[in-house]
This record gives sequence, C-alpha cells and structure tokens, in this order.
Amino acid sequence: MAGNGVVYATITNPGALADALVTAASDEARATELHEVKNEGGIMTMRPVPRLDVPAGGRLELKPGSYHVMLLGLTRDLRPGNRIKVTLTFEKAGAITVEVPVQ
Repeated sequence: MAGNGVVYATITNPGALADALVTAASDEARATELHEVKNEGGIMTMRPVPRLDVPAGGRLELKPGSYHVMLLGLTRDLRPGNRIKVTLTFEKAGAITVEVPVQ
C-alpha cells in the first residue's frame, strides 16, 4: 500500500503584489491538502489550511515542521529518484505545474 506523501519546496514571488497558494493537485494522489504544523501547548499538530500566503517580493518555504502539501492516498509506491508532477494554483498567478524529486 502506497500511503501518503508530502511535498516540500520554496516558492518565490518576484512580483510587486502578494499572492497565495490556494490549491495543489497531483495525479499521484487521490487528494491533496495544504497543511500547517503548529506547536499548541507543547503538542505538535497538523491541520489543513485554505491558503498559504506568499508575500510580494518574498518567499514561502514548505518545509518539515511548517507548511507543506500533503499527498493523501498515493496511487503508487514512490521511490527515491522518481519525479512527480504537482500543480500549484495561486490566487493571482494561476496554475503552475512543477516536477518534484522523490527523496
């Protein structure tokens, strides 16, 4: 059984206007969610969020212990060295498809 996966990346916004990541999708998973990890009273929690803001002229880091894209119900086993396509949809920039390496 393939299980779940996670996507980490750094998203840069060279523009003069702020934007927001509002959805993500991949054929490699039955569903995707934008998530954040928080420390609440000494307990680490993970929850879906509706959007992830990307400041103007700034960046958003998707990294362990912070924001990330969850791949729920992988459709196949992924192995290191594989590459998968993920479509990130932004409020202003629209949909951008990227290839991410499996580690």
